[in-house]
Amino acid sequence: MKYTYYGQSSFLIETETTKLLFDPFISQNPLAKDIDISKIEADYILVSHGHGDHVGDLIELAKQTKAQVIAMPEVIGWVMKQGVENVHPMNYGKYTFDFGTVRMVWATHSAGLPDGSYGGNPAGFVLELEGKQIYFAGDTGLTVEMKLLAELYKLNYAILPIGGNYTMDTDDAVIASNYVNCDKVIGVHYDTFPVIEIDSKVAIESFKRAQKTLLLPAIGETIIL
Repeated sequence: MKYTYYGQSSFLIETETTKLLFDPFISQNPLAKDIDISKIEADYILVSHGHGDHVGDLIELAKQTKAQVIAMPEVIGWVMKQGVENVHPMNYGKYTFDFGTVRMVWATHSAGLPDGSYGGNPAGFVLELEGKQIYFAGDTGLTVEMKLLAELYKLNYAILPIGGNYTMDTDDAVIASNYVNCDKVIGVHYDTFPVIEIDSKVAIESFKRAQKTLLLPAIGETIIL
């Protein structure tokens, strides 16, 4: 299984059969200027919430790839108004797709849409894919609801925001990794704006002191999960 980082909270997970794109915000991100979105392929696009830094390229990529968009009903309503019809609305529940199982889980954040309309609830996802269990927290602060995931899953990876200000920072993400009982963390939602810039070396050391691994792939880099 492969993980490719596109900056902010956007990434692609590739299984043997399926390409899953998350929170596509690429062309508007100066840090991702070398990513050519016309070359991105996806079978599904999963959206944690409707903020611009998570849906910036959603409509263009949904039309380009013909991927099915998975998101909260309010986000799906906005997507359909933009002419995208291949959709699957979800809320805080679980559904089995042809590639595996997705559970939409709680995130503590806000959630408007680019046109100013109501965006429903923010969310994260737990994926069960090819024998692995992966948690993408979306945009969230530290919340005790994360502890429930340790009872439901044996997570192989947790993809957590670490930039602070709008979400958890590195210290909170270490606590979150304890809550969900996962020792391998991939950091997202950092460095894109001045208020979420981090010292990557300090962040990695913070996780190392907790006897955990923080992975920070470069934008455009692919790692094996």
